[in-house]
Amino acid sequence: MIRRLGLLLALVLTAPAAGLSQSADATRTSASAFLSGELRAEQEDDTRNRGLLWVDRGLDLWVRPDGARAVSCAACHGAADTMRGVATRYPAVDPASGDLLNLELRVNRCRVSHQGAERLADESEALLGLTALIAYQSRGLPVAVTIDGAQRRFFEAGRAFWHERQGQLNLACSQCHDDNVGRKLRGDTISSGLGTGYPAYRLEWDGLGSLGRRLRACQIGVRAASAPPAGPEQVALELYLAWRARGLPLESPAIRR
Repeated sequence: MIRRLGLLLALVLTAPAAGLSQSADATRTSASAFLSGELRAEQEDDTRNRGLLWVDRGLDLWVRPDGARAVSCAACHGAADTMRGVATRYPAVDPASGDLLNLELRVNRCRVSHQGAERLADESEALLGLTALIAYQSRGLPVAVTIDGAQRRFFEAGRAFWHERQGQLNLACSQCHDDNVGRKLRGDTISSGLGTGYPAYRLEWDGLGSLGRRLRACQIGVRAASAPPAGPEQVALELYLAWRARGLPLESPAIRR
């Protein structure tokens, strides 16, 4: 019965493909394309975009000394606009550890190793503010992650996760976001599942949230055990999503329903 319900909720979705076809890739588009005219106008207007509140908070934190060494982000990096282009390359492998890091992990690793500060909690206002500030510097630039070399195994893990059926509803990410883009599900429009707008302000959250939070919500939606925040499985999936979005402009902080 549960499986039959899952298929009904997913609009009788078909089985996932073995890989990402070039034809499917050619039709990928940002979820902004499915916003109402009013929400799209709010996203594009910095005087109305609610996500800019977190960018402002991030700027305050950027210049504030912190940690045992009492240094700020600006002490190493200079003004926040020196981060232009950085977010387009993440997730990325940290050469020192070999770990795949998204922006949240990169910020926390810098805090611990360079500032002597404690890591910021996942989805905390401070971490969202700093990542929103960094992502905002690259708004309008094309996504340009690398999947060769050390990043290849993480990319392949993310791609496998994308096509794996999960949860009690027995659904894969690809069944919605490759096969049924533009169709309706529970009153919402199915997007290509790209992360170009994150961190994003979601109306259902009444606040800003990371791409990882959105991915975990999808897993909960299909009644699967959600991946731990910023865990290897989740970050590998983020890399795969960034590869799918290659060439598309970053929009953070975007507005989402």
